[in-house]
Amino acid sequence: MSGEGRQCLFEPGDMRLFRIAMVQMNPTVGDMQGNVARIRHWVREARKAQADLVAFPELATTGYPPEDLLLKPRFIDDHRRALQEVVRECRGIAAVVGCVAEDVAVRPPLDPRRVVSAGRRPLFNGAAIIVDRSLVATYYKLYLPNYGVFDESRYFQSGRRIPLVVLKGTCFGVNICEDIWLRDGPTQIQAAAGADVIVNINASPFHEGKQRIRERMLCARAKDNNVLVTYTNMVGGQDELVFDGNSVIVDRSGSVIARAKGFQEDLLIADLEVGAKGKPVTTRPRKPARQSLPLIDRLVIAPFSPARKRARRAPTEAVPLEPLDQIYQALVLGVRDYVRKNGFESVVIGLSGGIDSALTAVIAVDALGADHVLGLFMPSPYTSPESREDVSDLASRLKIAVQTIPIARTLTSYLAALAKSFKGRAGDTTEENLQARIRGNLLMALSNKFGHLVLTTGNKSEMSVGYATLYGDMAGGFAVIKDVPKTMVYELAYLRNAAGRAPVIPERTLTRPPSAELKPHQVDQDTLPPYDVLDPILRAYVEEDRAQEDIVRLGFDAKTVTSVIAMVDRSEYKRRQSPIGIKITRRALGKDRRMPITNGYRSR
Repeated sequence: MSGEGRQCLFEPGDMRLFRIAMVQMNPTVGDMQGNVARIRHWVREARKAQADLVAFPELATTGYPPEDLLLKPRFIDDHRRALQEVVRECRGIAAVVGCVAEDVAVRPPLDPRRVVSAGRRPLFNGAAIIVDRSLVATYYKLYLPNYGVFDESRYFQSGRRIPLVVLKGTCFGVNICEDIWLRDGPTQIQAAAGADVIVNINASPFHEGKQRIRERMLCARAKDNNVLVTYTNMVGGQDELVFDGNSVIVDRSGSVIARAKGFQEDLLIADLEVGAKGKPVTTRPRKPARQSLPLIDRLVIAPFSPARKRARRAPTEAVPLEPLDQIYQALVLGVRDYVRKNGFESVVIGLSGGIDSALTAVIAVDALGADHVLGLFMPSPYTSPESREDVSDLASRLKIAVQTIPIARTLTSYLAALAKSFKGRAGDTTEENLQARIRGNLLMALSNKFGHLVLTTGNKSEMSVGYATLYGDMAGGFAVIKDVPKTMVYELAYLRNAAGRAPVIPERTLTRPPSAELKPHQVDQDTLPPYDVLDPILRAYVEEDRAQEDIVRLGFDAKTVTSVIAMVDRSEYKRRQSPIGIKITRRALGKDRRMPITNGYRSR
């Protein structure tokens, strides 16, 4: 139904219950067969729960983000068939399913700047609205994020219409992720047009503090527009991203009334009170603040059929985790999904006796189980007895197997081979780096022979300033704590020790001065500022893009700031060759921060 008319769908004060099921699903990018099987399973579970509507996350059919898979015509053809399977499953229930959408009425592309193959229809980030095995409408995402880790504008067009759906006497609007972050975006238009409920579906990646920011925004959006907001978020790890779930329902007063669990799949079911406002539905809403926003151009009315008798379902509200707990759970989930979704069964970690490798091993065990984690201890002539003891102690506490392969003889043979080339040159970091590269070779040899994934152990502080050896300790498949500053490494280690019945990381590992142990009596502070000084400078420069003089004005020594910035800038080539790692801060050293390697600009 379209036009400029006005239709009252219920009498004022006619309050009803609308049961929604929200599926916090963990898809795998590209595995459309597996994703559809999961969607069908959850549709059946929602039907058993007598839900009126079941909502799935953004791009649930393909996983998020599908990236350049979207440029493959065969992928789009396969997706079209996958979506048809989902539609056929939705017997006796309505569903909102995140999918790739095509507008069959549009040729050529609306925006020629998008990457679209010749002869292809443009693609949209869509939400299929399905009612009883019929695809009644598709919502096309209006606002396409193109910042940080997002580049949706590369693949998708922006939507131009906003359907409303009336199901069993309840009017709801659908929008997708970024759309709800805008105060005067689609939610405002849908509410003004008569929507009682906003069904927002998401693939919102985690970073520290994100849940609090997100819920504050959702509460404001619900209260400002006098609507119920349901926020269904994806969960799971996808390369460097982790989706935290934490789906919520917010009532008209701006209060969270239901919350799903964090960092695990969940089915959140709640009965929503709708219709109490007596708000009529109109296809002619008030003029939006953003002139570029489309108006409602059609109204889809699904047949009303009285619900079967069912007991009222009280919403559940999972208790949110503390911020540091969230970060730890994100790391565990990121490792588990990266390993399993890429077909690995086990991992190998170079254990040094230091805090970074210890925390990495603990996270791996929590993610995969002790039987799937192998430690490799590779002592050099500079490895201390304390390190040997701490590796053994850690392995005993974690119940993991550890192999020991000394590298002294290998180092001697390398130095002998290079003696003629190095003649007349004093020893320097070259000899230190040789040790790291020997260890990298050994780790990769075990990986090749037995199929283990190598987990690297470098932290964000080291990666930022280049305090790591290319093709040495940076060699591997997945960098677990790449986005974790050194000071936070200690915080997470103390947190994990306090969480169990007995500490898993040896006390001496937590209290010894950090050292690479590549030369006699070496400690990190021979080269770097203390980490409680270094990390705030790195946060200001790397994550907040502050200029050098601004950082000095924060109270840091000017020479120290200059030195740190120089180390960051000249280490970009190293970071570009490092394995991906899990994003847990606002700005990680990956897609978030894309600096040119050849770069003549210097922050003064």
